Amino acid sequence: MSESDTNTTAPPRRRRLLIAGALTIVMAGAGTATVALLAQDETEPAAAVGATPGPVATAAQSSEPVMAEADSLSGVRGTIWVANEAEGSLSAIDASTYEVVKTVSGIEGPHNVQVSPDGRSVWAVSGHDGAAVMLDAATLDQHGVTTTGSSPTHIVVSPDGRTAFTTNTTEGTVTAIDTSTMEVVATIPVGEGAHGLRPSPDGSSVYVANVGSTTLSVIDTATLETVADVEVGEAPAQVAFSPDGAFVYASLSGEGALAKVDVATRELVGTVQVGAVPIQTYVTPDGQHVLVANQGTEDAPGTTVSVVDAADMEVVATIETGRGAHGVVVEPTGRFAYVTNLFDDDVAVIDLDRLTVVATVPVGDMPNGISFSPLAVDARDDVELTMPHVDSDGGGHGH
Repeated sequence: MSESDTNTTAPPRRRRLLIAGALTIVMAGAGTATVALLAQDETEPAAAVGATPGPVATAAQSSEPVMAEADSLSGVRGTIWVANEAEGSLSAIDASTYEVVKTVSGIEGPHNVQVSPDGRSVWAVSGHDGAAVMLDAATLDQHGVTTTGSSPTHIVVSPDGRTAFTTNTTEGTVTAIDTSTMEVVATIPVGEGAHGLRPSPDGSSVYVANVGSTTLSVIDTATLETVADVEVGEAPAQVAFSPDGAFVYASLSGEGALAKVDVATRELVGTVQVGAVPIQTYVTPDGQHVLVANQGTEDAPGTTVSVVDAADMEVVATIETGRGAHGVVVEPTGRFAYVTNLFDDDVAVIDLDRLTVVATVPVGDMPNGISFSPLAVDARDDVELTMPHVDSDGGGHGH
């Protein structure tokens, strides 16, 4: 996440940031774009998701990467977008080949990247400039840029595509942006250390994880006002909705747990212990499981993703992914999940049928946010954005 002290001309290497004693990330330098495909360990076959819990599922390590035909691994068409916060870039990974086919640079301090629900636009925040930028997902043309509050961390787009929302961590606010005009239409007070957020499937609300407190804030998208705060536990970092919108899950980075909230009653109905300092969380498309990335700290990095049974709130598998597992997303078929490893500067590809990592893709420095687009990006020249000057006082164009 981005703090106000990241607003400098260039992020120094290995500079630690800490909010509310819960999340630690590090600023670093640049990476390359190659792919290592990992063979499955035949001596310890992993069970499918939902099987009886067993030992930690790992990918077999080899000094020589095992290369394979892309279609034999995934058969998935689309693009995995990654925000490389320390490098000031976005990586576009071909989901069928696991190769970085495009790098978009010029966005300083991008903690998060998000593809719109229709897949036609890609959004990112600049923690350095206090701004949000929108790109055309097909052409990568810059549609527009606007101010947010200071230190924006996450950005999401409403299901109808009309409004984008950013969390402004140091201010404890959410900025609402009209996507057609790129004008700020509201600045909404929420909780301390506003970090992750996601809209409900029906678009009626946005839930915000306040990592500096113990609550989730609920925003009514019709009025653009906070209508409730739900107590969940220490330092919630991100939220994820069940596909039917009945429940929302929150990673509790301050207590190594996942919380479950009944959306109708806005009450906590369950928790389960996962790994150390869990950050992003994502529900599989069938609603049966919740994936939780356990980041840990720089001194003691977490290396796993927990797979939680959404109904029973029990951990059914733990998958080794890499140091500092942070961001997680699942592609629409539910077969593959993608995880950013903050301290390894790469993305792990998880086969959820086998519960093992089948590829690691080096990206830029300190990859954080991750999102999936159904649109493929052609392997062509990289893109350098010229970010227009925006006032970074958090006032935006409206109130």
